[in-house]
Amino acid sequence: MAAPLTELKRSVIINTLRGCRLFAGLPPGDLEKIAAATSVKSLAKGEYLFREGDATRGFYIVQRGAVNVHRVTAAGKEQVIHIFRSGDSFAEASLAAPGGYPADARALEATQVLLVQKNGILVLLKHQPELALRMLGSMSAHLRTLVGQLEDLTLKDVETRLANWLVKHCPNPQSEAPVKIELALTKRVLAAELGTVSETFSRTLAKFRAQKLLAVKGKLVTVLSPAKLSALLRQNLGE
Repeated sequence: MAAPLTELKRSVIINTLRGCRLFAGLPPGDLEKIAAATSVKSLAKGEYLFREGDATRGFYIVQRGAVNVHRVTAAGKEQVIHIFRSGDSFAEASLAAPGGYPADARALEATQVLLVQKNGILVLLKHQPELALRMLGSMSAHLRTLVGQLEDLTLKDVETRLANWLVKHCPNPQSEAPVKIELALTKRVLAAELGTVSETFSRTLAKFRAQKLLAVKGKLVTVLSPAKLSALLRQNLGE
């Protein structure tokens, strides 16, 4: 019975690798080699996958659940770098970092990840230039995310940052038609991503509701008029 279970586990790992943008389109033989260097780890809600400075064991792919990658400031404030979900890969850059992982990673819910082990993937990269280029592309995408987040955090206040975040999630910011946005994150996590605390975030949401810009029901936020919210954002930015 052990052999069929092992084969099933390997098949599930390969399917997860194939669904990850980093490995999409790779031939079956290459996926087999990567799967051989991959292990599975389950995390309970709130459990840490790694801490800043921990020795690098490899990089990760979220199989199910969500992982909050963040850093803690000198003042003890948690700053969210990014939330990774099913199919996302992260910590690739740590393969070349002598100082270990550059941030903390914690499960936001019951989560299962794949660990693509450092030694195994480095051997493959030496013989697979295309795979190395794919990883560079993935790291570049993460960098663009960080640059965008840095730009958002330089906005002058929470109201402007929240308006900017909402407008970015509207397909047509100049539309008068309502747009529904489901918050995949908790308000506390989203507040941290916007560089504030949940109390201030909630007050800002309430202010937007009072201005008839939003309607909020649980995790569903309805932007009543993207055009009006965009106008407020431009006004706050002095444009």
